[in-house]
Formats: sequence, C-alpha cells, structure tokens
Amino acid sequence: MKYNCTLIAVRDMARSKQFYCGLLEMEVTADFGANVTLSDRVALQTLDTWKTFLHREETEITLGHNAAELYFEESDMDRFLEKLASYPGIEYVHPPKEHAWGQRVVRFYDPDRNIIEVGEEMTTVARRFAASGMTPEQVAARMDVPIGAVRHWLAE
Repeated sequence: MKYNCTLIAVRDMARSKQFYCGLLEMEVTADFGANVTLSDRVALQTLDTWKTFLHREETEITLGHNAAELYFEESDMDRFLEKLASYPGIEYVHPPKEHAWGQRVVRFYDPDRNIIEVGEEMTTVARRFAASGMTPEQVAARMDVPIGAVRHWLAE
C-alpha cells in the first residue's frame, strides 16, 4: 500500500481551483469535474459528491474544523507573503511569525476554511543563519536540530 493524496471537500470547485492554483501555485494534474487533483498530492471533491460518497447530509459534514492543515514550504517567504497580502479575501489564522527555531510561517484559511500553513523551507532557514555569520554548530543549536541536518541543508 502507498499513500496517494489528501482529499478535501469544497463548496465551489472553480473558486477552490483558483485559490490553490493562483495563490499556492499548484497545478491541475487531473480534472474530472467533481474531483480535481492538484500537483498529484491534493484532491478537491465537491461537497455534493462527497456527502453522497459518505451517505451523509450536508449538515453532518463540518468544513473549517481547525483540526488539521495542509502544509506547504516556500523558499522565498518574502515574495510569498507579498503575494498573500495582495490576494483578495484572505482570512488569517495568525499573521506571519517566526517560530523559536527560526522558521517563518503564516497560517490562513482557504475558501472553505481549511487551514493552510506556508512555512519557510528549512534549507532557507539554515542558509539565512549561516549567511549571518553563524557556524554550522551555531545554526544547529539555534534551530534545535542535529548538526547533520544543518550540514545537509547547507550542502544542497
């Protein structure tokens, strides 16, 4: 067995495709109308079809439950944050922030209130610290990760 993708139910397929392809730069890899696969790892399913598959009423399906997120990484966080700020109607879970280990992240909702997290690639974080003059050992301590991981990231 192998993991294939994550499927989320959406109310408006056109709006969701625009959000995921426009803002998050995903690509449609399969489009069956009521089911669309994006960049081979996220599938969108219309809510009408989803409730039929589950044999449930729409009132029994809770979108925007705040119990999970789709996680993306970005190498150019500043560029992405500018793009996000200009995207109409974005509702933030929280504004951009920096975690204790130095990774910058932002969380926001998609049109159906699924949480999206975009975090700075860990390679970029390590390189940012190294460019500031920190040794690999200092970067590892700052990021609270093994030195081997830092060496790997800096060598990429």
